[in-house]
Amino acid sequence: MVLPTGPARPFGAVLTAMVTPMTPDGVVDLEAAAKLAKKLVDDGNDGLVLSGTTGESPVTHTPEKEELVAAVVEAVGDRAAVVAGAGSNDTVHAIRMAEQAAEAGADGLLVVSPYYSRPSQEGLYQHFLAVADATDLPVMLYDVPGRTVVRISRDTYLRLAQHPRIVATKDATGDVYAASKLLAETGLAWYSGDDGMLLPFLSVGGAGIVSVAAHAVGAQFAEVVRRFDAGDLAGAVEVFRGTTGVIDALNGTGAQAVMAKAAVELLGVTTNRFLRLPNVAASDDEVVAVRAALVDAGLLTPQGAPLPAVSELAEASAAVGH
Repeated sequence: MVLPTGPARPFGAVLTAMVTPMTPDGVVDLEAAAKLAKKLVDDGNDGLVLSGTTGESPVTHTPEKEELVAAVVEAVGDRAAVVAGAGSNDTVHAIRMAEQAAEAGADGLLVVSPYYSRPSQEGLYQHFLAVADATDLPVMLYDVPGRTVVRISRDTYLRLAQHPRIVATKDATGDVYAASKLLAETGLAWYSGDDGMLLPFLSVGGAGIVSVAAHAVGAQFAEVVRRFDAGDLAGAVEVFRGTTGVIDALNGTGAQAVMAKAAVELLGVTTNRFLRLPNVAASDDEVVAVRAALVDAGLLTPQGAPLPAVSELAEASAAVGH
């Protein structure tokens, strides 16, 4: 993996919530997924999250999810942690997805709070416990009340943290102060679930990020973490500021899967931006906005050609000992 791992960073520091490439007729494109996974790891990601919301998990099906995990594991080997989404508001279904991800070779599981059902805190606890008990894989919880309506409480976190395989959480609450207390109390690794919160979460002891924007700025996010770890806060801030246009372009409308697919197509990694309904591909106007952000970030020429900034950034980092 690119960045150091360990108990504080069980899945690395920079993980992309990867889109699921598809053919124009809607078939999951495993060859394109493998190519994208390799590109993301080459760019600085040391983890990939498959079949999350950005991966269109609600509209991909069991055999597809298994095949996706297997293809990506084969593509990246031990260069990155492959974390498979096992999220459902049906606990039995979530358990089944967890078991199948383990069989396909995943390194870990991402388990979101059950959505729409609005379970009690006891219901949340029992759900997470059942999925964690289903396999030997380490588990990252996912707290995203903007999508699930419910938020994991402090007491529930404290109970869940006692489970030997629940090792981390992806926090998309935006509440850095609560995170600063919870990570100290629980001992869990804390990952930001919001691109714009990478530095604030690092500042209170966070492990890193599960990102949408890292489809395009994974190298920059990895550099932010390296500089922060080295005590170069000013340098980390400087690099991070160069990513904000891309963060806004890929997250601003809340249609992350839509915009991320547009970005990787513009960068030449995939050949289309097809999504399954109810999502639809980015409009021409939306693509123009994403292209402008990529040009401003130095990732595309004005003519649309990708720039070789990733390797240069990595070489510069190595030269200064980061």
